[in-house]
Amino acid sequence: MAEDEEMNEVSLVSYAIPQKVNSLEFQQISIIAKQLLNHLNQPNKIEELMVANQPGNSSAMVQDVFIGYAKELGFESEKTGLFKEYSMGMRPDYYKKTENSGIIIEVERGKTTINNMDMLDFWKTHLCKHANHLFLFVPKELRQNATMKPKKEFNNVKKRLEKFFHSGNETNVHTLHLFGY
Repeated sequence: MAEDEEMNEVSLVSYAIPQKVNSLEFQQISIIAKQLLNHLNQPNKIEELMVANQPGNSSAMVQDVFIGYAKELGFESEKTGLFKEYSMGMRPDYYKKTENSGIIIEVERGKTTINNMDMLDFWKTHLCKHANHLFLFVPKELRQNATMKPKKEFNNVKKRLEKFFHSGNETNVHTLHLFGY
């Protein structure tokens, strides 16, 4: 993404571990990501995302903008049982079973990098035996209050997580599709 890219469009950056870059699996997961991206880039959805990404609002407001469509694509809300072997009460925001694995959707807003929620979401996907793919939604710009300078969360998360997709740094997360709203 160019630093001066318009803020009125949802961005998508996709990563895959080197062994998966040219795979059918990556292509299939990417199609689902592009379907979500196209849905989010409708003018009414962009407007709803701008309202949801205001100080004091929660990630649930962001989820509400697109979750109806995600459910049409087969995602289930807070799917239980995916982490039963860890007895930690973890669950994803949304989950979709795929042919050989699954996709976890995590939506962040206020605590994206402040509380390392992006890293927690990545770690959860790494641990999940039922998912090797993460769709992570983060704000392009985050304001905790109306007077603070916005943090460039999308760029910060991109810089942090892309390193897991360099040769030698692979995890159980085969693909990451990072959405910037």
